[in-house]
Amino acid sequence: MKAGLKIRGIPTSIHSQQLAEKCGVPLTTLDEVEQVDVDIDGADEFDPKLNLIKGGGGALLREKIVASVSRKFVVVSDATKQVPVLGRFPLPVEIIPFAQSLLIRNIAAMGATVSLRKANDGTPYRTHEGHRILDCAFGEIPDPAALAKTLANMPGVVEHGLFIGMADVILIGKGSEVVELRKTDSR
Repeated sequence: MKAGLKIRGIPTSIHSQQLAEKCGVPLTTLDEVEQVDVDIDGADEFDPKLNLIKGGGGALLREKIVASVSRKFVVVSDATKQVPVLGRFPLPVEIIPFAQSLLIRNIAAMGATVSLRKANDGTPYRTHEGHRILDCAFGEIPDPAALAKTLANMPGVVEHGLFIGMADVILIGKGSEVVELRKTDSR
């Protein structure tokens, strides 16, 4: 930006908003723009088809909303997050508190070990929208698209951390080089 780059950012969390403000990045909102040119974000895990698990930081709903209106979604990661099959990282599922017990039982019945995410003070973690997050350890997820659909159809689930077919490019830091993986089909 000091060299003349003209950008505006849409923060997906209070932390990213504070960081952008500290760095002097002008901010905007989805109320002010209809589409985002480029979304640059990280991932907790990604597979060879560029499917992602996101939400370790708790902002998965906002991150998915911004990614859905972006012309290009670029993921920046390191090689430790590249996996042959998704599922090493527990899948975050954002839920409404009213449905917590029901969803814990139903997701556990699907074979996952489910835990309620806690804040640093030991209370249930709350997203920016006041929801809770269940961290669901499924182990390997052979069909992430099917799991995404099943979770999305559960009443009380607000969103899940499976980003299926959304990433256009993944930039992987490996030592002193950057490896680029590109989506081969169109969005």
